[in-house]
Amino acid sequence: MSTSPIHMRDAFIDRLYEFAKKDRDVVFISADFGAPALDRFREDLSGQFIHSGISEQHMIDMAGGLAISGKKVYTYAMAPFISLRCLEQVKCSLSMMELPVTILSVGIGLGYADSGPTHYTMEDFACLRSFPNVEVWTPSDSITALAIAELTNERPALRYVRMDREALADVHTDPPSGWLDDGFAEVKSGGDVCIVSCGYMLHQALQAHARLQEEGIDCGIVDLFRVKPIDGSKLADALAGYKRIITVEEQVLSGGLGSAVLEILNDAGKPVPVHRMGLADRYYFENGGRDRLLEIANISPDHIHDAVKQALAQGKAG
Repeated sequence: MSTSPIHMRDAFIDRLYEFAKKDRDVVFISADFGAPALDRFREDLSGQFIHSGISEQHMIDMAGGLAISGKKVYTYAMAPFISLRCLEQVKCSLSMMELPVTILSVGIGLGYADSGPTHYTMEDFACLRSFPNVEVWTPSDSITALAIAELTNERPALRYVRMDREALADVHTDPPSGWLDDGFAEVKSGGDVCIVSCGYMLHQALQAHARLQEEGIDCGIVDLFRVKPIDGSKLADALAGYKRIITVEEQVLSGGLGSAVLEILNDAGKPVPVHRMGLADRYYFENGGRDRLLEIANISPDHIHDAVKQALAQGKAG
């Protein structure tokens, strides 16, 4: 892993800047939301940058109009506001029209700020993956974010890209051919139990994995960075080699990552037991930071570690 984590939003915008310098059809719209990498874009390419103000719904409608005119449009805002606040605009102005707009959502899950439910994004995963014609991506590091940025430029489509606000260590190396098209990657190979996660929670799973390794437990980890579309046959084949699956997400369980994995395994006829770990069906008003909230929600690295050991014990008992 990298010792100097890079913010994935900066990695994405830096790569987009290089594309935009060569292609005047690339347009970036920000709803009063900044980033260090965005300063250069705004200053050098002012004709391709739009500050829409605190008006995310208007931004999405504007993006639709620009896309119809042939522009490669990127919209950018805080996760709770560019997703849940804009559901009808995404549905009517983008999804129904099948317009190639990239929606950059930053601060997903419990990660934006210690500001309570209004600034947490616990439901966007389930909501956006239910929309037709929308791809849903959750990079876990800057390597994946860069690869997704290149994809959005080379093959424009309607994509919802969920990025963490924190700088996360690189999990992957430079991706080989076909890596991104699979939509997932096995980060750690293992034996009987596999953890499936993405984004910030993948890093929590890796912390649990390090402890499990010290205890001599062989556990696999899969980074499911694209949940829609999922290559069902490939993912089911990859998971079918394990006896038990644990999904870990910083989302409500209804319609979340665990649900997606269960759907794929069911449709493929792969009866692998799945234990889902995620946020409880309530809103979190507690303060104290993200890690404390993960403890409260029982999805901290310690809880993931214990869930793997319990799954192993159940497997032996079965």
